[in-house]
Amino acid sequence: MITLIDARLLDEVCAEAAASPRRRKHRNFHAYDGHPAHRLLNAMQPDSYIPPHRHLDPNKDETFVVLRGSLGLIIFDDAGNPVKTARLGVPQGDFLRGVPQGDFLRGVPQGDFLRGAGGSALGVDIPHGTWHTAVALEADTVFLEAKAGPYLPLTAAERAPWAPAENSAGAASYLESLRARLVQETM
Repeated sequence: MITLIDARLLDEVCAEAAASPRRRKHRNFHAYDGHPAHRLLNAMQPDSYIPPHRHLDPNKDETFVVLRGSLGLIIFDDAGNPVKTARLGVPQGDFLRGVPQGDFLRGVPQGDFLRGAGGSALGVDIPHGTWHTAVALEADTVFLEAKAGPYLPLTAAERAPWAPAENSAGAASYLESLRARLVQETM
């Protein structure tokens, strides 16, 4: 079945995320959890917390491409210290200024395409073994995620021992500290 990734689909998955207790929702394009290639939309609200984690399987590099909104990415060292942050997002504003109708993106300088409030990059490729988390910086943020299957729950060695678990007492304040760091470092 062909699935168009359009505004209607993004609106639908964002509404599902807003109604979800976890404040995020994914929409799989792969047929089953054991499929060798996982492709999915991941919609998040700003109060959704994804605990820092890593994927140890050498086949589990992970790619995110933001389709709507703005996503903060934080990379950690083994002790839980943030070592890199990035703001990923969709270009906004007049990035197509001066492009004739019907000439979509031809001749648009890359700098103009990346200018906007979204971020300095549209996506990221995260190597396996890298501690990371993502934080929605705007309501209704949606990113396309791709990684190798099959789906397997995170092991104890893939969960960050220095970060609070989802829905734990310290999760909300930890999320706010991550968001504050992202805002400060990406201004």
